Amino acid sequence: MNLSVKETGGEILVISQFTLHAKTKKGNRPSYINAAKHETAILIYETFIKQLSADLEKTVKTGEFGAMMRISLINDGPVTIWIDTKNKE
Repeated sequence: MNLSVKETGGEILVISQFTLHAKTKKGNRPSYINAAKHETAILIYETFIKQLSADLEKTVKTGEFGAMMRISLINDGPVTIWIDTKNKE
């Protein structure tokens, strides 16, 4: 846990997920009104990937921006950390 991805020779998979910025206070459907427009979001996504790749000095694997994707994951490590933004302890 004391080593970075770069130090361990690990890899990173970056997947875009616009639903991370959704309001769910009312109605049956989430509101994405505060989410970035497609043109802005894809630029941020691609810039992030380029910077991450440069920092790691290797190619970062990615999903396809805006596509429907199913991701399978096996957590392989000593811990999984759940971050609750409402409880900031």
